[in-house]
Amino acid sequence: MSMISARIERLPFARFHAHLLLMGGLGYTFDAMDAAVLAFILPVLRTAWNLSSVQIGVLGSSTYIGFLFGALFAGTLGDLIGRRAVMMSALALYCAASIVSAMVDSWSAFFAARVVAGMGTGAESAIIAPYLAEFVARRYRGSFTGALAGFFSFGFVAAALLGYFIVPAYDNGWRIVLVITAVPVVMLLWWRRALPESPRWLESRGREKEAEAVLDRIEARFAREGLVLPQPVVEATAPTGTGGTLLANFAALLAARQARITIMTWIMWLAITFSYYSFFVWIPGLLVQNGMSITKSFGYSIAIYCAQIPGYFSAAYFNERIGRQATIATYMVLGGASALGLAFAQSDQQIMVAGIFLSLFMNGTYAGVYAYTAEVFPTPVRTTGAGLASAIGRIGAIVSPILVGYLYPNFGFAGVFGVTTTVLLLGAVTVVLMGVPTRGRSLEEIAAGEVA
Repeated sequence: MSMISARIERLPFARFHAHLLLMGGLGYTFDAMDAAVLAFILPVLRTAWNLSSVQIGVLGSSTYIGFLFGALFAGTLGDLIGRRAVMMSALALYCAASIVSAMVDSWSAFFAARVVAGMGTGAESAIIAPYLAEFVARRYRGSFTGALAGFFSFGFVAAALLGYFIVPAYDNGWRIVLVITAVPVVMLLWWRRALPESPRWLESRGREKEAEAVLDRIEARFAREGLVLPQPVVEATAPTGTGGTLLANFAALLAARQARITIMTWIMWLAITFSYYSFFVWIPGLLVQNGMSITKSFGYSIAIYCAQIPGYFSAAYFNERIGRQATIATYMVLGGASALGLAFAQSDQQIMVAGIFLSLFMNGTYAGVYAYTAEVFPTPVRTTGAGLASAIGRIGAIVSPILVGYLYPNFGFAGVFGVTTTVLLLGAVTVVLMGVPTRGRSLEEIAAGEVA
């Protein structure tokens, strides 16, 4: 561990970290609003623009297509040019594209704008957690990053409220909603302007003087608040290398023992994202086909969205109590059990209860996944690894609705829930067997263990 990392590790959780949590969390809130509100807009556009089912399907996939490329680009650029620059650029891109999407009058232009907006949200989502985790000491990092992801839940709830109360209330309600999700981002960009670059990243690029200057300003802020910092303790760990080129960074992800961790994150992201979108994109429609109309009600939808809040924040709590691996595996298994409960539900009340628990545990899994992914890669390739894992996970979001569309007519509910639950269990086993413990360990200690 260097002196830079030792100075970060001695920082207590204070107003500085709360500010980071709010700035990053609000970004996740708007990301979630942008993705979730599309479900309420598409039925209006279908009628207004006389769209076919194929066109609606293409528009529905637009955000996920953009998300995949945004996450990939953000991760690679975050290690090459800096975390802060990518985060700010991604937010600006999303804001501009969302406003454009609110102004267009054709489905093709709307599709293009939504892909670009998805690139912005994908980049934002991939970069925030690994960027901000580098400012937090080991004893808070799991809860901090899990709580950061918890802000997604607020965005989904807000999208549901906007979708039900604004979209149908006005002739151009869908345009108003898109502007509402985009305009506050301008203020968020203004607030974020003072956020510093990661000292750990600066050091990994050989810019020690800049890293020290950033920490000097942070520590001065602590002093002004009357907080006395202990002496930094430099621990002996193996060096984790320095930042390289794009190809060198990708190669480092699959070199030696790091390859196992990289592949583990790919499987983990694929498992949770595939299963999540299998359940929440298709299952309500399948239940409606079976005569259970509650899944189309506002009460059901808002309950599902609100269940995300205790899901994310309970997992954030358990990240530090039982560790990231145990949290992820436990929530995946409980999510699978909830899905089985939904499959065998016989009444609207049973559907409501099972759906709430499914939402709680599936979203809670993401709080563990975001925290864990931000920790298991060395600083020089942290955002490259996190962005690539997130991008691969989005393949699950694209593939799962197609696969479920094939499974249900041929194998029914049993086939759908059997495949998705099996994928969840495989993801849980992979995290436990191929992952490494991160609770109570500095980022440098984790990285040194991976490359030793």
